[in-house]
Amino acid sequence: MNQPLIYCTTDMDDIMSLSFASGMACAFTRRAPEKTTPNEDSLAFIPCNSGAGILVIADGMGGARAGDLASREAVNALAEAAGHSCDNADALRDAILNGVEQANKSIGDMNLGAATTVAIVEVQGHKIRPYHVGDSMTLITGQRGKLKYQSTAHSPVGYAVEAGLLDADDAIYHEDRHLISNAVGMPGMHVEIGPRMTLAARDTVLVASDGLFDNLQVDEIIATIRRGPLPDAAAQLARHCRERMSRAGDDQPHKPDDMSFILYRRS
Repeated sequence: MNQPLIYCTTDMDDIMSLSFASGMACAFTRRAPEKTTPNEDSLAFIPCNSGAGILVIADGMGGARAGDLASREAVNALAEAAGHSCDNADALRDAILNGVEQANKSIGDMNLGAATTVAIVEVQGHKIRPYHVGDSMTLITGQRGKLKYQSTAHSPVGYAVEAGLLDADDAIYHEDRHLISNAVGMPGMHVEIGPRMTLAARDTVLVASDGLFDNLQVDEIIATIRRGPLPDAAAQLARHCRERMSRAGDDQPHKPDDMSFILYRRS
């Protein structure tokens, strides 16, 4: 297996682009504006000899050093677990689940009160499958802007939106939006496994921490990423979100936070 690319407590000034798992991926991660403590997000590209691969975003919780330690442990545990199964694409599902379980145990054993959310996408040719724990999310859109998939945040607000009790556009302003009920490092942690899907040509997959979804509405995100060269879409998405974080006092969402995302398109 090629070495995984893992970025922890890293601030990117520019978009990173690379060929990955039968397609192209772009990534960006940066701590909240004016924040002096480490970026608590981590991201990883885990390639496999079979041509498959795993995209990972982890958003550490707990403050101080605990959040960045938790997100780092999550991506490292996933990379290690996948390394034992990467020659067998059929075993990737179990490897992902085993990696998250190992991260859950390791983070709990730190006894720091730390936890992390995680969003994962398994890529095998034109097939993908999302997994997540917490409120880091995955979104898939077609070139014409059709929302083909969006994961549900593991939170009271996320479940209320899914049940139709709360409008998605209003949820971004809800005072309890950040109360999550499931994270890696919590007792009773569970992994939600999404559907196995076939990507059409020009479909775009987004995996992101809540720093993105707290500052941009889903329709704004889709309008930005659905077409055009992927690096340009990624740069525009990062710029738009960072501008929103830096500007308060209007009717648009605004919540400075660490923010990370990966965009992926099949070849």
